[in-house]
Amino acid sequence: MLTEEREGPRLLLLGGRSWRVTYVDWTRRRAFVEPAEGGGVARWTGAGAAGLSFELTRAMREALLGADPPVRLTHRAGTALAALRAERGAPTAHPGGTLVTREGEDVRWWTWAGFRANATLTASLSAVADPVQRPTDLAVRLRPDLTAASWAAARQAVAADGPLVLPDVDPRAVHGLKFAAVLPERLAAATVAARLADFDGARRVLGEPVRLQIAR
Repeated sequence: MLTEEREGPRLLLLGGRSWRVTYVDWTRRRAFVEPAEGGGVARWTGAGAAGLSFELTRAMREALLGADPPVRLTHRAGTALAALRAERGAPTAHPGGTLVTREGEDVRWWTWAGFRANATLTASLSAVADPVQRPTDLAVRLRPDLTAASWAAARQAVAADGPLVLPDVDPRAVHGLKFAAVLPERLAAATVAARLADFDGARRVLGEPVRLQIAR
């Protein structure tokens, strides 16, 4: 939140109050704030290194598409949900399947499948996936030169019931594996990759219709 680029003052919402960030001491990892009249954002990062699950991310997608949660929303929550639906609903989610969109050189496949499934899809569709990326919970970044023909060929090569590829593993993750020091390097990497994979979620996405919106 403190490293994201944004226009205007950086406002936080903590303890039900709004705060304006006045200074960040990166060395000591401290942020200094002062009271603000209103606004701000709050964020919790409890998902861990493996990101959000397929089920939770799909529930987020359904909420964007208009499904109301079975609880009573506060005025603030209702307003925020309406704003999210207006801003991110149509450009990233469709009730009939997934979307591939282009914004300049940025091409994204909005799978709403969670981090592990997207990491699996990135590795399995290496012909069209951007090799320089870290998969997110919501989307897979694709090559900027993607065409309808190259997309169709990549999808045909990896059918919904075909073999999938384990995600690439950061060497730092292997070093953090318990007993990594006594395991062969390839076995340790395969163990971490298996934990990061979601074959079921990836296959569900591959079996869904895809709408291409990639015209320049």
